[in-house]
Amino acid sequence: MNKTTIGGTKRKAANLLAMAGLVIVFAAYMFPFLMVVINALKQKRDIIKSPFSWLFTIKGLSFDNFVKAFTQMDFLNAFKNSLIVTVSATLLVTLLAAMLAYYIVRHNNGISKITFSLMVASMIIPFQAIMIPLVSIYGGTLNILNHRATLIFMHVGFSMTMSVFMFHGFIKGSVPVALEEAAYIDGCSRTQTFFKIVFPILKPIISTMVILNSLAFWNDFLLPSLVLTDKKLLTLPLSTYSFYGTYSADYGTIMAGLLLCVIPILILYIVLQKQIISGVVAGAVK
Repeated sequence: MNKTTIGGTKRKAANLLAMAGLVIVFAAYMFPFLMVVINALKQKRDIIKSPFSWLFTIKGLSFDNFVKAFTQMDFLNAFKNSLIVTVSATLLVTLLAAMLAYYIVRHNNGISKITFSLMVASMIIPFQAIMIPLVSIYGGTLNILNHRATLIFMHVGFSMTMSVFMFHGFIKGSVPVALEEAAYIDGCSRTQTFFKIVFPILKPIISTMVILNSLAFWNDFLLPSLVLTDKKLLTLPLSTYSFYGTYSADYGTIMAGLLLCVIPILILYIVLQKQIISGVVAGAVK
């Protein structure tokens, strides 16, 4: 009994310590976001005077920052641009990466091995090393910058390697060849076999890659800033840059603009929470 009691006490103490550690990590993680929310509801003078003060310690709680940010950043137009770019690039990456990974796995020849090896090797090249030549070629030589289609094309290109790598591993380990052979016997072509048999099996990894790629495309600032300069084409992250002046910045409006950028993703996550969690868990089990 004594040993059991001691063991139970130690386990409870370990659980309490683990819970306390999780609470501390969660608080540290959420503190910057909480500060953004609080300062978005303050006036500029209160932010400069006491940025870490809570709302109940100051006077002048205001929602004017959100109205100003919504108007100044042309939220609806920027939201439309981000939505078009994100949805288009995500759909193209998902479809093309799945098709290419399937071909590489099922055609285990020299060309497929070289192609896959080169794609994996290209993952170590940082984007910052090629962004200047990229802008020089696409802007100075081809003159095709400042178009949404160009940005979508670049997003697809830069995301293909990781997506193909993930799809390759899933197809190789979780899609049995016997199903495809049965489809061939029933008269399916290769295209029909892929879209009717293989593609539905890829649902867990598709869910995971859609989440990762859509978040990356939606939140990306660097690549759109190099491609887009027309105010009518700016995405949400780029539109928040209009709040910065040469010698000063309107911090309250900046915080409100950042929250307006985050809200659509939060709504998407709340709506698709069950699908997201089930997709990630299924992918982990696979």
